[in-house]
Amino acid sequence: MNEELINRYLDYLKYERNLSLNTIKSYSNDLQQFAKTHDFLKVTPTDSKKYLEKLNLSPKSQAHTITVLNSFYLFLINESVIKTNPFAQIHQPKLPKYLPEYLTEEEIDKILDINLNNSYDYRNIAMLETLYATGMRVSELVNLEMVNLDLDNALVRIMGKGSKERIIPLTDIAIKRLQIYIKDHRPQLLNNKNSNYVFISRNQKNISRQAFFKMIKTICQSKGINKNISPHTIRHSFATHLLAHGADLRIIQELLGHEDISTTQIYTHLTNTQIKKDYELHPRNQ
Repeated sequence: MNEELINRYLDYLKYERNLSLNTIKSYSNDLQQFAKTHDFLKVTPTDSKKYLEKLNLSPKSQAHTITVLNSFYLFLINESVIKTNPFAQIHQPKLPKYLPEYLTEEEIDKILDINLNNSYDYRNIAMLETLYATGMRVSELVNLEMVNLDLDNALVRIMGKGSKERIIPLTDIAIKRLQIYIKDHRPQLLNNKNSNYVFISRNQKNISRQAFFKMIKTICQSKGINKNISPHTIRHSFATHLLAHGADLRIIQELLGHEDISTTQIYTHLTNTQIKKDYELHPRNQ
């Protein structure tokens, strides 16, 4: 019965909630683990509390597990499988708020100033310029297809989380880098093979997230940038720099593909932090 209920719930997440495969897999893992020791239909509030205590998770992991199991039991109630939610009285732990790491505009300039010696270098600079121009997620970048590029109109079409489409403008520099890469270097990387993907790896497939992450780390080390950098850092930098230059928060929300404006508001904290640091340079603070 447990397995049947899990499958029904996962179908609901996939076909009605339209969640990503990664999210569905994460939910499935939590439910499978819970199913090893519990009959879903016999769980009590005491059982739910003891289960979470036994797991001894970090606050972030505990919050995720509570979200999954609470959502699952709400689904079972809506499906008239059960009448009460054993996780209804479980409170989410308080999570510390961390401001995301981001790069200054000078650091971005350093990263984008790389030597172009071969087709991989031209691919890398095209990827970096596209990422900084659009703020897209790394998964969206590595899975970008040729059909979604409209360089004539300076636009890129992105399929984001939940298969939601958004259209983002491209900077002049990003367009130039993409044009050179696509015309002169992408065919060499493909080596007479075909691919729908824009950014090609050594095995003529789309470059992986891991390979792109490694490339960014290598460039940062060579430039003397010692921050904890990932592709997501450039996404944060994109949003932070736009806001610092006066962009509307709602526009940034749309560009990033955030469903909730509160997710985007983290960038106001970043810019406020920078303002405070800059204010320390006031002559009366010396």
